[in-house]
Amino acid sequence: MTSTAPAVTPRREIGFKELVALVAMLMAMNALAIDSMLPALPAIGEGLGVGDANQRQWVVTAYLLGFGVTQIIYGPLADRFGRRPVLFSGVAIYVLFSLLAAFAWSFEALLAARVLQGVGAASTRVLAVAIVRDQYEGRRMAQVMSLSFLVFLAVPILAPSVGALILMLGPWRWIFAVLGLFGVAILVWSALRLPETLKPENRMPIDLRRIGAAAWETVSNRLSIGYTLAMAVIVGCLFGFINSAQQVFEVALGNAAIFPIIFAMVGCFMAAASLLNASLVQRLGQRLLSHTALIGFTLFSAGHFAVALSGHETLITFAVLQALTMFCFGFIGGNFGSMAMTPMGHIAGTAAAVQGVISSVGGALIGFFIGQQFDGTTVPMTLGFTVCGLATIAIVLWTERGRLFSAHEAASAEASQI
Repeated sequence: MTSTAPAVTPRREIGFKELVALVAMLMAMNALAIDSMLPALPAIGEGLGVGDANQRQWVVTAYLLGFGVTQIIYGPLADRFGRRPVLFSGVAIYVLFSLLAAFAWSFEALLAARVLQGVGAASTRVLAVAIVRDQYEGRRMAQVMSLSFLVFLAVPILAPSVGALILMLGPWRWIFAVLGLFGVAILVWSALRLPETLKPENRMPIDLRRIGAAAWETVSNRLSIGYTLAMAVIVGCLFGFINSAQQVFEVALGNAAIFPIIFAMVGCFMAAASLLNASLVQRLGQRLLSHTALIGFTLFSAGHFAVALSGHETLITFAVLQALTMFCFGFIGGNFGSMAMTPMGHIAGTAAAVQGVISSVGGALIGFFIGQQFDGTTVPMTLGFTVCGLATIAIVLWTERGRLFSAHEAASAEASQI
């Protein structure tokens, strides 16, 4: 691992604002790799001979599976070698396969490159969480993650428009070249400015028994596994929306041209929620905010499903109801993630990896299932959101032993072992 890391020492200690921005950009690498593809899916299908629109969704899902499955590798490596060298290696892999995807000669070759691109990007998810957990915990960690999520949301807001702009200037292959250049920029920034946040005394050898014990602790801790599973289900809604979005606008709503605008509007509502969460979480707490938002998410999803099922779906109803639903989502992600990590500080790298595999792979599969149900209407997507919202509420109730909005005292005191 150490041979691939740039031998650069950061010039001075990174500040709070710059750390937030860098973590946000690490997270944004994934959003850009996913969302910039959406306007290009018809062109990719035409260029590589894929006529079935639902099959084109594999361009998104292949990346998500590579991203999800391999996170378990990066946690133990980050706990052994430190955060910097593992991050640099992962981003380098991301850059390499972004560029190889630009030269894909078949749909199968493109999917293989996308899987491996996701393998490299998986390091950013694990390391972003571990780096923040090295520095902060509890509500302060939730604040950092919310602020990072706010900056990160600027990318998915703009990514479909960026993808559409690139398509106006050149072929779809150029999008992958842009992804590679973005990865290079992040690699240089991290090498110059990011310090090693793992203290030398906290480094752990790669011991399969220790890793297994840490993984078992992660999945046997009630708070950790409960909020990780809840995150997987709720993220599945986001991936379902992403998988379906291009077809929804082109087929169900008959207005593909407005897709980047509505997508950006929905992203703005998510960003606004994250900003509010960052300012309110220290005062109101993660549970009150996220649990209230989860109920709102489910109610708006159910209302949207009723509109779609009744045949009264229009561009306006879709835009308004989807924006309100994803506004609620903006209060959920960062809070669920920080609560899952709260009891895992002593094994942050491995825990972040295990939680990342479960939430990412689970979310990808749920999102792919929702996307594959597309039938020319918004009914499958809105039904999927409603069912997932109800399932997430059930998981949270189990996690908190039947209590919402505040911690169950016994669970909090005993670290919530199952």
